[in-house]
Amino acid sequence: MKKFIIPILLLATMACSSIKIAYDYDKDVDFSKYKTYNLEEELIPQVGELDRNRMIKALESELVKNGLTKSDNPDIIVALDVKTKLNQTATANTTGGYGYGRYRYGGGFSTTQIDYDQYTEGTVIVSLVDNSTEHIVWQGTGTKTLSENANADKKESNINYAMEQIFKNYPPTK
Repeated sequence: MKKFIIPILLLATMACSSIKIAYDYDKDVDFSKYKTYNLEEELIPQVGELDRNRMIKALESELVKNGLTKSDNPDIIVALDVKTKLNQTATANTTGGYGYGRYRYGGGFSTTQIDYDQYTEGTVIVSLVDNSTEHIVWQGTGTKTLSENANADKKESNINYAMEQIFKNYPPTK
């Protein structure tokens, strides 16, 4: 059960305003030739079933918006991955002391308090793989700091927004 907690947090928090989007693609590929898709068989096994279903629904919606049709003999295979990273920041605050001058010469006592903040950053990675060459032709990512307090409706809304933002740059314009 523990292995599901972090990816679920990722899905719960792809909120609107602060998602970082990136994409890359093969400049030699004619994306107009891709008409059909299918999903990779082992699609994000580390994510719980409810969130996996939300992600697949949002992903397929974006693929359809971009003119792709699901097929058993697809032009592209769609792979979806979720990564998480634990980060930490530290803020130091010094109080007290006395002195004079730029470098505070003089006596006195001061204290420094260091506050640590740990947070998890999650990334959703969508890769489109040419089925005939088995090479990645397009990849989009969305990265966001995760929050633990999203309900089911917010999760769905956030996942839909994240997928929409990731696919804003598909197909790429040359």
